[in-house]
Amino acid sequence: MITVIGNLKGGTGKSTVTFNLSLWVATHRNVRVATYDFDPQATLTDALDIRTEDGYQPIIIPSSQLDALDKEDKQAEVLIDIGMSDMETMRQAIQRADRILVPVAPSQADVWSTQRFISMVVELCGSDLPNMYGFMNRSDTHRAVRETDEAFAALSTLKNIEMLDERLYQRTAYRRSFSEGLAVFEMDPKSKAALEVNALGNALY
Repeated sequence: MITVIGNLKGGTGKSTVTFNLSLWVATHRNVRVATYDFDPQATLTDALDIRTEDGYQPIIIPSSQLDALDKEDKQAEVLIDIGMSDMETMRQAIQRADRILVPVAPSQADVWSTQRFISMVVELCGSDLPNMYGFMNRSDTHRAVRETDEAFAALSTLKNIEMLDERLYQRTAYRRSFSEGLAVFEMDPKSKAALEVNALGNALY
């Protein structure tokens, strides 16, 4: 299955999500995992390179070659991080996707961006629309802050996307995981971040 992680707006945490989910699938499911980095910033590749250099297992070697997608085993779980700087590659990845996972940060600007992204996917794919799932990422940890719930409510009214109840919150652990080449559940299996990624992984896989 090909899962594209994408949104039009930068700063939604696409690479962080792809990194943690790729390692979650590789360690929790008995399948081959293939990860693609189509973001010219190559943040995902940098994090996976750190992991490889430090010898952490499992090793995941990301690809940046679009043509390789057509050669993937149908039984493999493929995760793709897309960036907006290469619009043509982004469009082609979307057209190959079985499903699209949309991380959304809690702001009105992110809601508007997600609406435009959904419209773009519908225009690209027409009647062959992949399943689209959204979830709140970088959510507020303080209960008095209402932006996350408000954004979730607004997104839940949109067509062509299903909002997942699972959320990832704004935590230092996600930034550390990138710099250390470790998924949050590898750094601390009992942490709140680890529980969040576990819940999201189980919901998707």
